[in-house]
Amino acid sequence: MSIYEVFMPALSSTMTEGKIVSWVKSPGDKVEKGETVVVVESDKADMDVESFYEGYFAHIIVQAGETASVGSAIALLAETEAEIKTAIAQATSGSTTAPKDEASAATSSGKIPQTTTIATPAASQNGSSNRTNDRLVVSPRARKLAKELKVDLNGISGSGPHGRIVAQDVEAAAGKSTKQPATVTHVAPPQPAPTITSVAPTPAPAPAPAIALGQVVPLTTLQNAVARNMVASLSVPVIHIGYTIITDALDKLYKQIKSKGVTMTALLAKAVAVTLQKHQLLNASYSEQGIVHHSSINIAVAVAMDDGGLITPVLQNADMVDIYSLSRNWKSLVERARAKKLQPEEYNTGTFTISNLGMFGVDRFDAILPPGQGSILAIGASRPQVVATAEGLFGVKQQMQVNMTCDHRIIYGAHAASFLQDLAKLIEKNPESLML
Repeated sequence: MSIYEVFMPALSSTMTEGKIVSWVKSPGDKVEKGETVVVVESDKADMDVESFYEGYFAHIIVQAGETASVGSAIALLAETEAEIKTAIAQATSGSTTAPKDEASAATSSGKIPQTTTIATPAASQNGSSNRTNDRLVVSPRARKLAKELKVDLNGISGSGPHGRIVAQDVEAAAGKSTKQPATVTHVAPPQPAPTITSVAPTPAPAPAPAIALGQVVPLTTLQNAVARNMVASLSVPVIHIGYTIITDALDKLYKQIKSKGVTMTALLAKAVAVTLQKHQLLNASYSEQGIVHHSSINIAVAVAMDDGGLITPVLQNADMVDIYSLSRNWKSLVERARAKKLQPEEYNTGTFTISNLGMFGVDRFDAILPPGQGSILAIGASRPQVVATAEGLFGVKQQMQVNMTCDHRIIYGAHAASFLQDLAKLIEKNPESLML
């Protein structure tokens, strides 16, 4: 006889508590191994949590909309249908916390049913395999589709984050059409002549209810996470370095390739990433053990959320990915970020951050350094300015102001200035190299 606890999982390294978005299962429902039981909101995204075991969903401890600390029990699962009443009695008696390891469980009273963790985030966190603890990592939609199409999931290689099997993998295995919505979870391979598919506009969200003057509105989980990060940043000594960059050549290139789906954000991220190849220290971060030189260049880009808060989707290996794939990947990241569907590795693996408020007409600003990174680049608007030419005449050039904030424990003014000088040369003299 066994009763299992569903614990609030740690969906990211910074997560201390999570909010129950919705329960997929109701008391009395049969639960299969690997089936989603609950959707949890972490500090940055909503994630499916799956069951390790087969049994019957017995009792909800933490209701939808409520918050629980990581590691605390949020529901009970009974091994058999007959044990549901026992689980409910255990919950109502207040004895829902049980030993979390086999050693302590063995020393507990024989009258108390054995209890263990039954849930894990749906997405694998281990490399690129689509198995975690000898189980397949499959999205709920893909699992349902596999049953409908009678496809064996064991023979499928997942294309989702860290090898997760998604619906399009099942359809491909079944020989069906692989047409998908614009939001996809993988980076498409480089295409010499990419085809741009038109996407129907997303319906506008319903307007938020008006907030009465004088009302105190609690912070969301995301806003709380941002607040913690900002406070943590106050302990870091930083240096600010500004630079003026002429963008005429970059603007010309953008106009030529915009119709092919390339975004200015992707161009700027690519330019920064390519420049970082020559300035390894600017892609590094501080630790108590010393300077951490990261093995890849992952550009995080700040995105404001519609319902408050800030998230930084990450363009991984931005220096190595072609500009067309980078643009497609960025559009997908933004869409899924605003739908709160990003996986942790898609927002917490950045090694360098850019924040672009130029799109709002902001001339210049200083950005706050994200925890765990060494640098962030604040990008202002590109505006026409009267400047002196090399021939001693006056001309009009498009100029933008960029300001770097760096961790002064490892990055000094000369390092940042040298990086900005090379970034300006790339943007002003040779932006076409970003297409290579």
